[in-house]
Amino acid sequence: MNQSELTSRAHQVLPAGSFGNFDAAFAIRQGHGSRVWDIDGNEYIDCLIGSGPMLLGHGNPEVLEAVQEQLTKGMTFFANNEPAIALAEEICRAVACAEQIRYLSTGGEADMYAMRLARAFTGRDKIIKFEGGYHGMSSEAQMSLAPSKLVNFPTPIPDSAGIPQSVRDDVLIAPFNETEVLESLIENNKGQIAALIVEPMQRTIPAKPGYLQELRKICTRSDIVLIFDEVVTGFRVAYGGAQEKYDVTPDLCTLGKLIGGGFPLSAVAGRADIMAHFDKNKVGSDGFLMQVGTLSGNPVASVAGLKTLEILRRGGQYEKLDAIGETIMKMFRDSLSKADIAHQIIGLPSVMDVVFTETEISNYREFMTGDSDKAANFNRTLMQSGVFKAPNKLYVSLALNENDLGELEQCIEKATQTLAQ
Repeated sequence: MNQSELTSRAHQVLPAGSFGNFDAAFAIRQGHGSRVWDIDGNEYIDCLIGSGPMLLGHGNPEVLEAVQEQLTKGMTFFANNEPAIALAEEICRAVACAEQIRYLSTGGEADMYAMRLARAFTGRDKIIKFEGGYHGMSSEAQMSLAPSKLVNFPTPIPDSAGIPQSVRDDVLIAPFNETEVLESLIENNKGQIAALIVEPMQRTIPAKPGYLQELRKICTRSDIVLIFDEVVTGFRVAYGGAQEKYDVTPDLCTLGKLIGGGFPLSAVAGRADIMAHFDKNKVGSDGFLMQVGTLSGNPVASVAGLKTLEILRRGGQYEKLDAIGETIMKMFRDSLSKADIAHQIIGLPSVMDVVFTETEISNYREFMTGDSDKAANFNRTLMQSGVFKAPNKLYVSLALNENDLGELEQCIEKATQTLAQ
């Protein structure tokens, strides 16, 4: 079976021939360590790593051993189990806001429930999100995720068909990394806002120094639930996530990717008084937020997550991860600067990307000044040279070694030369 044949089969049974995640003309056959192989046998340095969860690389032997042991005991139970409770205990130890957690299967679900939980707690309806912020696939999250038409704040632009007007009326959009518009819309909607949801690093745009602290003050002052979407940053930018890195504690956070060690698992975590709305005995029928999930807290994902977190707690892991990322950032910077190609390297060492613009980037509109044709050409050449990455993001893993980095540098040089011609 080659790629062409598999693509043809996919188009018969999948809309657009894909799962909706990646190019339909590309399928992965296997992954091991820092590498993946496509269906035709071509080998790539994996800088996508499953869109983030494989921080230890593919097939980490310790994780595999834990999973295989659990498989002999059972795959899922739809009931409490010791591995999932142990993982919840570790998350609550590690994450500043996490007094309690509730499991789900995907990061998008976690974000949806976090917003619903804030509404249940406050009795208010409106949600603030930032233009360009990604919070999954719920109707609220699909507001101004990647708008092609830029309108005045706080008007939301739906990024999907099928979203009713009533949802649009309850979502307010603000620009990331500034507070003037945010404070104005809070004043204009006083007493109506349930939550502000934010990625501490919006896609690959870091928060400005002090910005997250300002959001904390603003939300506290207005009795608004502050939600950190840490599906990407949780256990990646630091063991305790962005909350540890920036010393800011939200009221709720969402977690995913790493906590399942490569298996479907996510969580809402937060203050016990807010999380109490998952407990009918504490809040009564009117305040109760119903949530069930067939695979929530399944033991296979839980043991994979527990082992992943155990490995990450070992000395020097985050220093190693950042050193790898800083090396890659320098490769991009040196190669593109030498060729006199205007660019910005944005993100943090563990997750980053290149934007082809002279404009410093602190929000979605500045990000959109990037030359999308150059980016597509650059990424296409990287793929052709043997680097597997998403169009707007490069994930770093601990599996990358000196040989990988040497090859990656050559691939970056080749992609740069393509742009310089």
